[in-house]
Amino acid sequence: MGYDIDRFVGYVNEGLLCSICRDVLEDPLQAPCEHAFCTACIHGWLVHHSNCPEDRQMIDVSLLRPLYRYMKNDLNRLQLHCKNREYGCEMICSLESIDRHERECEYSQIPCSNAGCTVHIERRNLDRHLAVCEYRSRECPNGCGYTILSAEDTQHNCVAELRTELELLRSEMICRVEEAKHEMESRLDSQRRHMVQKESILQNEIEELKSQMSRMMSDVRSLMAAERQHRQELEQAELEKREL
Repeated sequence: MGYDIDRFVGYVNEGLLCSICRDVLEDPLQAPCEHAFCTACIHGWLVHHSNCPEDRQMIDVSLLRPLYRYMKNDLNRLQLHCKNREYGCEMICSLESIDRHERECEYSQIPCSNAGCTVHIERRNLDRHLAVCEYRSRECPNGCGYTILSAEDTQHNCVAELRTELELLRSEMICRVEEAKHEMESRLDSQRRHMVQKESILQNEIEELKSQMSRMMSDVRSLMAAERQHRQELEQAELEKREL
């Protein structure tokens, strides 16, 4: 939908009106046939149609283009009243700057910032409303540190609130201790399984070393026996040599 033409000051060229809603173009697009539309209007139209609403020429979303620069400039120079005119704002801006003004307009209706409050109030009156809003919060004047709403003043009890806070802290502490306990137990179990695994591996390595040592001792004994026999054979050969 476009800008309400009744908001504008002075004459508005027919070419700057949306061919669908007949209001002043908002976020405009132009068809190849040079008819212009608000983006929202033409997209809504093309959901159910495939032609221009003015001359019935075939068009597609992919054929839509931004407005010619000179038309865009003419559009931006149009003067119009702030949308908050009914609330007392007398500002008249160019279309190019109206959005920036309305975002900051003192007559804009904005929601109260207090949680739970559904009141909408003019921006210029917000501070005055916040000072008396029944949903405003403040720290307890008795020093318990609890934040209370004005509506809860008569029901606030420092001792009860602190007792509740203490119970919450105790419950939280118990939960954290339990979590830490479970985590430590899990780590110990993991380390225990790792140690058992390492012990098994070391035991296997020891057995393998014992087996290798046993084979080596057997080989040594065999070598010593062969050496003795060889020595005996040498001695025998020496005796025979002497006899000869």
